Amino acid sequence: MDHHFTDFMDGPQKSLPFIPPYRWSCLHMTVLQCSCLCSTTVSYSGGPRSLGPLFWGSWEPADKRKKDAKPKPRLYSENYVLFGFTSTSADPPQPQGFFCGEILANNSMKPAHLQRHQSTKHSKSVGKTEEFYKRKSSEFKSRQNVMMKTTSVSNKALEASYAVSLLVAKSKKPHSIVEELVLPMAEIMIHKEAADTLKKIPLSNNTVSHRIDDMSVNIIEQVVKKIKKAGQLALQLDEMTDVSGDAQLLAFVRYKDVSDINEHILFCKKLPGKTTGEQMFQIIDIFFKEHDLQWKTCGHICTDGAAAMTGSVKGLFGHVKKVNPDIKWLHCIIHREALASKRMSPDLSDVMDDAVKVIHFIQSRPLTHRLFETLCDESGTEHGQLLLHTDVHWLSLSVFLTQHQHPLALVFEDAEWVGRLAYLAEIFTKLNELNLSLQGKESHILKMYDKIKGFTKKLKLWENKCDDGDVSCFPLLDSHLATTDVARGPVVKLVQAHLSKLCMDFNQYFQDIEKKSEGLEWVRNPFIVSESCRKLHARLQEHLMDLSCDQGLKMTYDEKTLAEFWCDVEKEYPELGKHALIELLPFGSTYMCEVTFSALTHIKTKQRNRLDVENSLVAAVPTLSPELSKQHHFMFNLS
Repeated sequence: MDHHFTDFMDGPQKSLPFIPPYRWSCLHMTVLQCSCLCSTTVSYSGGPRSLGPLFWGSWEPADKRKKDAKPKPRLYSENYVLFGFTSTSADPPQPQGFFCGEILANNSMKPAHLQRHQSTKHSKSVGKTEEFYKRKSSEFKSRQNVMMKTTSVSNKALEASYAVSLLVAKSKKPHSIVEELVLPMAEIMIHKEAADTLKKIPLSNNTVSHRIDDMSVNIIEQVVKKIKKAGQLALQLDEMTDVSGDAQLLAFVRYKDVSDINEHILFCKKLPGKTTGEQMFQIIDIFFKEHDLQWKTCGHICTDGAAAMTGSVKGLFGHVKKVNPDIKWLHCIIHREALASKRMSPDLSDVMDDAVKVIHFIQSRPLTHRLFETLCDESGTEHGQLLLHTDVHWLSLSVFLTQHQHPLALVFEDAEWVGRLAYLAEIFTKLNELNLSLQGKESHILKMYDKIKGFTKKLKLWENKCDDGDVSCFPLLDSHLATTDVARGPVVKLVQAHLSKLCMDFNQYFQDIEKKSEGLEWVRNPFIVSESCRKLHARLQEHLMDLSCDQGLKMTYDEKTLAEFWCDVEKEYPELGKHALIELLPFGSTYMCEVTFSALTHIKTKQRNRLDVENSLVAAVPTLSPELSKQHHFMFNLS
């Protein structure tokens, strides 16, 4: 009886003759070994060479040789135009159908493939003349050139639209100024084709407004990003009422950047209802939460002395203290200087009131103002314009008031009254010079402390000089007393009393400055070892000793600003540099807010009293420029 079995390999079943058991066992082992060996040959990553050259030689699978071979790129032939194809400028070139614009792979650059595409998708074009195909190819290329040119013009127009909108914002002009003035001017000055090109730039009133909004958002995003990177910030806050009666809360921020301390506008928000400290806090808190800023990173707030700002319970500072107990408040130094110089004795106050009345009489009437200028020109007076604190010589005022029979003309005949006026003119000139020295961007707090300390010492000097009967520090007064018969004693005594009161008031309003300033001598000049450094931690004192002997950084100290210098120090002495920069970070005044409020009055006029000024202000007074493009791809909404 025959025995059959099924072959173990894939394929059709076969009938085999009977094989004895011992032979079957040998056959089974032989076949199994060959099967495993073949499997190893195909799957082994090292190839069959790893099994030894004696057994396999240099054999490699055909599939591997075919896979490793890099296909040769196919080139375009002019004859392919008869199939409805041109080529792209890519490397390698790709066939592109000029009937449909479809782009195929390079390996499809074969007559059979192209012909199949034509017969399948563009059967109506089969059998046309060669001129027909060439004409269609030429039309397709022309359309491509127009599209490329249009795209190029659109990108340039978009870039120009943002750039011009930024200039409009900085000029604080109405957003319609470009459409109403610039484009008509261009049409007159240049030929029509160029003017038509300019008209393609989107510069309508709404478009410029949208562009300014986009740029202001981008600027604030940059500022917030830098604040988060710095980890510490200081705020400057002030409030004012605009032309439409809306209360505006303005905030500036100061933070450490890469190589300097920068300050930038943070927001300008309208205050609803009453301008209470709670409302101000809520506006700032909402802004912080929207931009993921932490109150603990805010170390100082600088404001004026209004109760809504400074109140320890209901004021803004009281609410901020609840979320950040370590925060410190600074009263604007410029505001304190104005308060300290405000008080005068009745004798001097009466003279000031009379002088103000005279100025108002002249300035309030256009005719009298013009006549006064003429009088000043004829008499050779240096100044012809009157301000509240005027440098115009009082003799010109006396002559003018006498001609107009004004009752105040008589006071100019009183030599003692004129002497007091001379002193007031000079002392207010000196106070004004101090005020101007405290103003300016990026004026750090140590510099402002120095200015106040210097002026306080001069007040004491002037007082001591007057005690000796010497008024040479006030040339106008000294000249008047020397050329008139007025009694010198009473005038000098009055001046001395006023200087003494000024000195007292300055010491009262700036009583903390001396102590704070002395404790920061090491920040002002780390190369002079002073008592102030003894209050530092021992490790910081060690770093300060190393720094004081670093000649390379000493050269940097002489060449750069104080903030820039400490930014350089932070790179070599991180802990010491960071500590110094924290001391330089606070605002010393609300100067930036005052300047920006001036810009606000130019932006929000009676004719534009419904304008939301925040975005316009951010774009008008930035220290950062908006990121208009990144490799010609604009970041903003293209509406």
